[in-house]
Amino acid sequence: MKKSDFLQGINELKHLLDNLDFGLIDNIAHRIIYAIRNGGKLLICGNGGSAADAQHMAAEFVNRFLKERRPLPAIALTTDTSNLTSIANDYSFDDVFSKQVEAIGKKGDVLIGISTSGNSENVFKALRIAKGMGIETVGLLGKDGGKIKDVCDLALVVPSLSTPRIQEVHGFVIHIICGIVEDEFAR
Repeated sequence: MKKSDFLQGINELKHLLDNLDFGLIDNIAHRIIYAIRNGGKLLICGNGGSAADAQHMAAEFVNRFLKERRPLPAIALTTDTSNLTSIANDYSFDDVFSKQVEAIGKKGDVLIGISTSGNSENVFKALRIAKGMGIETVGLLGKDGGKIKDVCDLALVVPSLSTPRIQEVHGFVIHIICGIVEDEFAR
């Protein structure tokens, strides 16, 4: 990578961070707080790097982020290889998250779907199913939000065509959400 490309990436990241909707991020965090306080849980899904983000976020809830507090209920739908492979084999990869939402989701939960393109079919399907079940739907998306944006109650869209920049912002947003939620439960 040329130094000029690296600096261009840094400048784009600064611009994206400067233009984040912190009110929306706070709203997402408080919907999660409300769900947990009322017996709900956080479900998270995504593919590739977004799957890693889902797992990272769930770990920050179940274990801790920065403060000592009780474990919070969160499940990354990306981690059970037996579920993922059996559903993909018997049905379709498009169903790997929606089947899990149907099995363990309930009204009052929150589902976060992470997609840098905004068009991941399995994330879209999970969010659509969740919405029909009365589960709050949140998207952490990229580009123009794609088709996923339209099935989300709340959608944070990172308006970039660069997957690395979108993922970097998603990671930052996830940490902000974890911090806000943790502050509520560490009291």
